[in-house]
Amino acid sequence: MATIEARAAPISAPPAAPARAPRPRRRPPHLGTGLGLGLAVTYLSLIVLLPLAAVVWRGTRGGDFWRAVSTPDSWAALKLTVGGSLLVAAINIVMGTVIAWVLVRDRFPGKAVVDVLIDLPFALPTIVAGLVLLALYGTASPLHLNLAYTQAGVIVALLFVTLPFVVRTVQPVLLELDRDMEEAAHSLGAGGWLTFRRIILPNLLPAMLSGGGLAFTRAIAEYGSTVLISGNIKFRTEVAAVNIFGRIENDEITSAAAVSTALLVVAFVVLAGLDLVRRWGARRGD
Repeated sequence: MATIEARAAPISAPPAAPARAPRPRRRPPHLGTGLGLGLAVTYLSLIVLLPLAAVVWRGTRGGDFWRAVSTPDSWAALKLTVGGSLLVAAINIVMGTVIAWVLVRDRFPGKAVVDVLIDLPFALPTIVAGLVLLALYGTASPLHLNLAYTQAGVIVALLFVTLPFVVRTVQPVLLELDRDMEEAAHSLGAGGWLTFRRIILPNLLPAMLSGGGLAFTRAIAEYGSTVLISGNIKFRTEVAAVNIFGRIENDEITSAAAVSTALLVVAFVVLAGLDLVRRWGARRGD
């Protein structure tokens, strides 16, 4: 009987083989992506890379770079430009953050007008800005404050043209900042300064440094707003851009390219630092 039941029992089927995962299909190269990349690279090469490479090649060939940069007038212009730009960037980091804070956190009559005025240095031709500053702070100043032909006048001109960078970099970060963290800190007994130092400032610092770096790179290249109020006095108020222009007028193309290369190296180092700051800020956000 047991034998008959054993014969009648159904034979179990062998275990099914595991199903193979479907192979991902290879996507054919997208024609639009390749075309767009090639167009972008070609445009950047023609507009940016090739002209910069030509300036560097002209300024460094024949070993004339250091001799052209180290002449007394060029060295004085570079020191004034880089030193003044560092000072301008530091002032902009502080005052630009204050202005951005007022525009985001405070309410007052005429706020929209002030917000529009911040972008005025972007729209105004720099030579017009120089004329305005000369009329306001020149020898016939209505404020009885004569800054014409002084290094202080150069700093004021650079502050004018670089004003929007820190403001417009910090402002969106302030708008997106979580106010709940500040309220929690206040509820735990933290004062205003401690809350700013421990919660707000760490979030604003990458944007402040980025805006300050952009202000610095803009200042070292400035020409129009400084050319009138500085007076272009050699060894005193001549900035690097004016020095380069003077050398071109005197047909000293190689030395002008050398000074330009020095400014290019400084700007490249600062922009590389800005990229590191952005990456650091992105890691902090994650």
